Order: sequence, then C-alpha cells, then structure tokens
Amino acid sequence: MARRQRLCGLLLALAAAAVLVAARAQGTCPGAPPRRGARVSVASFGGAGDGRTLNTAAFARAVASVERLRAPGGAELYVPPGVWLTGPFNLTSRMTLFLARGAVIRATQDTPSWPLIEPLPSYGRGRELPGGRYISLIHGSGLQDVVITGENGTIDGQGSMWWDMWKKGTLPYTRPHLLELMSSSDIIVSNVVFQDSPFWNIHPVYCSNVVIRNVTVLAPHDSPNTDGIDPDSSSNVCIEDCYISTGDDSIAIKSGWDEYGIAYGRPSSDITVRRITGSSPFAGFAVGSETSGGVQNVLAEHLNFFGSGYGIHIKTNTGRGGFIRNVTISDVTLDNVRYGLRIAGDVGDHPDDRYNQSALPVVDALTIKNVQGQNIKEAGLIKGITNSAFSRICLSNVKLSSGAPVRPWKCEAVTGGALDVQPSPCTELTSTSGTSFCTNSL
Repeated sequence: MARRQRLCGLLLALAAAAVLVAARAQGTCPGAPPRRGARVSVASFGGAGDGRTLNTAAFARAVASVERLRAPGGAELYVPPGVWLTGPFNLTSRMTLFLARGAVIRATQDTPSWPLIEPLPSYGRGRELPGGRYISLIHGSGLQDVVITGENGTIDGQGSMWWDMWKKGTLPYTRPHLLELMSSSDIIVSNVVFQDSPFWNIHPVYCSNVVIRNVTVLAPHDSPNTDGIDPDSSSNVCIEDCYISTGDDSIAIKSGWDEYGIAYGRPSSDITVRRITGSSPFAGFAVGSETSGGVQNVLAEHLNFFGSGYGIHIKTNTGRGGFIRNVTISDVTLDNVRYGLRIAGDVGDHPDDRYNQSALPVVDALTIKNVQGQNIKEAGLIKGITNSAFSRICLSNVKLSSGAPVRPWKCEAVTGGALDVQPSPCTELTSTSGTSFCTNSL
C-alpha cells in the first residue's frame, strides 16, 4: 500500500512539474548555486552505496575534507548512484551536497544510537517531549553558503519506526527532522526528493536568505507530524515550484513556542511561497501555530491543493503572544478539501504550565484573494480571541463550491471586509470600515 501511495505521489509530482514549468515566467526566487572550486566523492572516504554498509563515518570524513580543502568558491560533496545508509551527519560552510540521479541517502533505523542535541531556545524543550531532541539526519549550525541539490536524488528518512514509536507512546525524545539548518545564511535546497521523514522534513530555523525550489516531499498521509517545509524564525525565505504530499501541513511558517518564543523574539519575515502543489490531511498552506516570535510580510501565491483537510490555515492560541500580520495569499485552487479557510485563535498545545495566559497574539492585515475551490465541504471558520479580535481580515473573490451546499462561514471576534465571496460571508466581514480596508489592500 505504501509503495502504491508513493508511486501515485510521484506520478502526480510529474504532472505538477509540467504545470510548474509553464508557470515559472510568473517570477522566481533570486540566487543561483555558486560554482565550487573542488569536488570530492563520499565513495573516496570509505563509503559504499550498497544499502547495507553504514556510511556515517564516511560522510563525516568527506565533509571534513571539504572544510580542509579551502578551495576557491568552496567544494562539492558528490553522492554517486546507490543507496548510502547513514546516521546523522553535519554539513559545513561553502559546501554543496550533490545527489546524483539514482543516489539515495538513507537514514539508519538504529534509533538508540541517534545523537541528542539541546532543545531550540525558542521552544524551551523538545517539541514533542521535555528535554533534548534527536539531531536531524542532515544538520548544520552557524553555516554560510550551503547548497543541497542534485539530479533529483532522494533523502530517505525511513521514518516508519519513529512513527510507530510515536503511535505507541514509546518515544524517549522528540523525533528528528530530515534536514535542519540553524543560525545559517545563504542556503539553497533544490532538485532533491525528501521521503519518509521521522518528523518535519525541511526546517530552516534562525536562518536568512533561504531558497527552496524544485523539491518533492513525500510521506504517507497517516505519518504523524511529517510537515513538508517549516521556515521558523527565519527571514528572506523563498519557496517555489515544489510538490508536497505528507501527513501534516505542506508548508507551515513558525517562530517559536509560547514564553520561550516570546523571550527569543525572532520573527519569521519577508517570506515568499509560490507555485506549490500538494495534498495533506491537514493544511496546504499554514502559519503557526507556534508564532510567538511573530510572523510578518508573507506572500503566498499560485497554490494548488487537493485531497486536504484545510486549504489555508492560520493558527495561534492564547499564551502564544507574538503577531501574524501583513500576510497576502492569492491565486489558490482547491479540490476535495474539507475547509477552504480556517483562521483560528484556539489551536495548538503549550510547552508547560508556565506560559502567560495573558499573552494574546495580534492577528492583523490578512488578505486572501482569488481563491477557487470545488468539492469543498465547509467554507471555513474565522475565530478570533476574546479581548484580541482578529482585525482587517480581507476576503476577495473567494468562491467555494460543491455538488451539495457548502456549509456557511462561521465567524467570531473578527473584523474586516469581504468582496465577491461565495458562500455569502458572515456579517462580521461586511462592515463599511472593513470593506474600505479590503478595497485599499487590493
């Protein structure tokens, strides 16, 4: 069954790729991979791509060699065709990790030997459990000029053992990501397949100048918390031309968790997301729910989601603090989605009982326009927080239909405007002042 799901996902990815090629004229992320002055192969450091040999030490030696070379423009670590079984390894600056066609970097399932690292300071603990967390399969911290690319080779997390531990309640610590880069800048991730991550797939956190393009992310729909791409307390991020089908949000913008995120105080800002196709039992495009450092200046456009729980989900909670503001989402196509749109102030858990219940988030100036949906069960929900109503929410040209009547909008503690919305918008979005903001924002 899993093999059939993966095959279907790859076929859909190919179909989506044809659409994306035609759409690239609409704009693209700045930045091209730099030319490196040297190239080394993991096979030259004792590695074997036979699917059985453990290559953790070989990858470590290869990365150390890249660092020592000090070649003009940096160096490339080449992964030849084959299955390269490995435990976690770290990258270095001025480096390209290049996966050849037919190359698979496959995570070992020897989970007891997986190293632990400290929790992120903006989370205060592991996201799932108190204490530390397992390091990501491919990791880097404090780096500059890092490229992960290739000829659509695969990074395979073999996540099923981790998912089973989560389902059985036997996880000792928070599961690892497939790729996490921390406090790093000038990052490009492109032309790679990420598959079966134990937890979130791609997690740039405290990063700047990040480009993620032409990436495929796959995991079964019943795999827990396998978010596709989660920029977290990061700035100047551009994500485009990707196909994502996983068990959780396809893309979720985050910025820290409750009192720890408030104290760390680094927002996610200046983020562009465009030409994304995918499917998820949760959200296609999401902000939150961990937004305690703030999220601002986001543009998401030309999105296509099918077979999903929510088309768009903006989520936060009492105790989060922070803000979500100046977000524009446009040109969205939805098919067979339960909720077209959900903006809610009661989503997500808390790290501990020390969070400040008076820390209310501010949600302001969200514009959602040019959304077409078919086979939609419920139009959506916009539910603010008492004493912190969501303000200046604009819906324009949002048309959601189905063979049966679409359940109407539900709104509470929200102000804003609605223009050309079907089903008819809730009364909270029909005030004169809200309509004026909506007209001006367009």
